[in-house]
Amino acid sequence: MTDSAYTALARYYDRLTADVDYVKWADYVERHFQKRKLPVRTVAELGCGTGSLTALLARRGYQMTAVDLSPDMLTMAEQKCRGLGALFLCQDMSRLTLPSPADAVISCLDSVNYVTRPAALRRTFRRVCRALAPGGLFLFDVKTPSALEGADGQTYLDEDEDLFCVWRGDYSPKRRVCGYGLDLFVRREDGSWDRAGEYHEEYAYTPEELDGFLREAGFRTIRLYGDKTMRPPKEGAQRIFFAAGKE
Repeated sequence: MTDSAYTALARYYDRLTADVDYVKWADYVERHFQKRKLPVRTVAELGCGTGSLTALLARRGYQMTAVDLSPDMLTMAEQKCRGLGALFLCQDMSRLTLPSPADAVISCLDSVNYVTRPAALRRTFRRVCRALAPGGLFLFDVKTPSALEGADGQTYLDEDEDLFCVWRGDYSPKRRVCGYGLDLFVRREDGSWDRAGEYHEEYAYTPEELDGFLREAGFRTIRLYGDKTMRPPKEGAQRIFFAAGKE
């Protein structure tokens, strides 16, 4: 993904994702934190977007560092997290550099899938391992290959009275990439409409590949979970979570 991928979408992202239960995501993340032998106080979020999860966790007492490649998304996140003491870094995941080791690194809402080159994701995992304190946790979720394959040919609509967004999915088996062409229509005060377009891609990583990348990066304790559950994923799962521990 380029750093301009969310230029048009950033301003309207929260309205278009109003159905995302960020409180439920924050609760789930905390359940993993509470399982750790060492207390989690400092947390880095990769692909923080507009900062909804960052803000929730900061209000729960965690010292947050929010990382995103999009300056426009980070601008929205900074506004949302004002006064919460969060640090914001505009960085590519594969070049992650934190000012100090974190007790946990999280990446939610399939941000990992947006790293569409396996070599870049392997670098990302190595960077995350280096950025974690000893005993630290790396928690992230991905859409499974079956989820991305199932998006092929699908059209998704999000709208309210003055905002209309159309997504079209197109999966390439050869590239193992699902592309989403996005058209965004915004109503002006005079009743006319502005149109903007963006294109996003997600890579279909298998659980076995991700496990191998994590072990190569230095993680040893790796567990897989179903979508916001504390149980192993079921066959045909559309989203799975990885919890990887650094020794």
